[in-house]
Amino acid sequence: MSDKETTSGTGTDTDNNTLRADHTPVSAAAIAQGNPAGIRTKVIDVEKNSGAPNSDDDDKADDDKNGVAAPAQGPSPFGDAPDGGLKAWLVVLGAWATSFCSFGWINSIGVFQDYYENGPLSNYSSSTISWIPSLQLFFIMALGPVIGRLFDAYGPRYLILGGTLLHVFGLMMASLSSQYYQFMLSQGVCSAIGAAAIFQPALSCLPGWFSKRRGLAYGILATGTSVGGVIFPIMVSRLIDSVGYGWAMRASAFLILGLLIMSNLTVSSRYHDHPDFQRAPPLTGKQMVTPFLEPGFATMLAGIFFMTFGIFAPIDYIPVAALATGNVTPSLALYMVSIFNALSLFGRLLAGWVSDRIGKYNTFIIACYAAGVVVLALWIPGTNRSAQIGFAAIFGFFSGAYIALIGSLVAQVSAPKEIGYRTGLVFLIAAIPSLTTSPIAGAILSVNNSWLGVKIFSGVLLLLGSSVTLAARVIYTGFKPTAVF
Repeated sequence: MSDKETTSGTGTDTDNNTLRADHTPVSAAAIAQGNPAGIRTKVIDVEKNSGAPNSDDDDKADDDKNGVAAPAQGPSPFGDAPDGGLKAWLVVLGAWATSFCSFGWINSIGVFQDYYENGPLSNYSSSTISWIPSLQLFFIMALGPVIGRLFDAYGPRYLILGGTLLHVFGLMMASLSSQYYQFMLSQGVCSAIGAAAIFQPALSCLPGWFSKRRGLAYGILATGTSVGGVIFPIMVSRLIDSVGYGWAMRASAFLILGLLIMSNLTVSSRYHDHPDFQRAPPLTGKQMVTPFLEPGFATMLAGIFFMTFGIFAPIDYIPVAALATGNVTPSLALYMVSIFNALSLFGRLLAGWVSDRIGKYNTFIIACYAAGVVVLALWIPGTNRSAQIGFAAIFGFFSGAYIALIGSLVAQVSAPKEIGYRTGLVFLIAAIPSLTTSPIAGAILSVNNSWLGVKIFSGVLLLLGSSVTLAARVIYTGFKPTAVF
């Protein structure tokens, strides 16, 4: 294939300068050309010379219905995704368990913060203790590119196995800890690195098994975080009261071990297990920065960056802001977290299902715009109890799309051999606002002791992030509002 026919790395078709809305499994020719965006480009001479039937007309007719002119697809070197079957759904089950045991577990950090402040670390300040859960969140997200690159080269098997051992070992050591540095190393570092190593590889396996139902698969996986966020805080809190901290940690570790054994047995990569798979050589410096130089992908990363600020502010402060109104009791404020998680679960499932019909980017952008509008239209003026409960429920529902579809945004515009690394970049970008949103919001709150500034900050950043992500969609599809993308 000549350079005249295909422009590598941008996904452009030099014949008509249009972009394909369907960026699912890349053609063998595109991989051979090193197309970093994984976008299939038009193969003219190869098909003419080989005598193979040309599918341009069929593909063009299908995509014209969606408002996007598309080049013809080349055959995927890995074959079509099965989009179902026992093995594929077992992969989803195992991936769901990694979600439950990683982000679901980290959702219980509030319980530990309270226990450490009033127990073994009572001599330390609240901000010093908060470094333990902060490190957990940082490692699980900031290690994304490293974990992703290891996945691209070796697949999920050894990563999930090693992550299982580290995660469980860290929790077991935390159960024996009594000093600050011990909690920091066991729970804040060891367990967190293990959690990072189990979640992202499982997430990155799904594109190989699902294409038309990929959004649903991602949505199911994402519900593990919500379920874990409901179960672990209640479980740990009650176990600490009944059997003590040590056995609460050990019981949690045994539960996580059991679920992750299942993940080790069920999660597999269709790409890495395929006989035609060839391990990619180590990334060069140029290849590492290539995603940042692609207009569409870089714009999408910027959108995620801004949007994460807007998403995390309500998540961090929903119960505290509700209490500040004076119309919500402490017990109800705690239940609002459960309300948020419960509606988020349904939002993730529905977002995944809808995205398979109207497009991943379309669903993601619409839901995140709606979340921003809800913040500005309901969280700001609503001060009574009903408004606070309604906000927790509605915001939880729409924000579920953010968690459910991030992985599918990457998979849609990435080559199979680069999905792990590129997904890791998204996690790395999101790690910065996820760590800094709380102190930034706290600083805004301290200026005049009013929640108005925090709520405006959240709503505006959500709308800004949604708009930037919309710009990424326009870069990929052109100004075609009806495109399924």
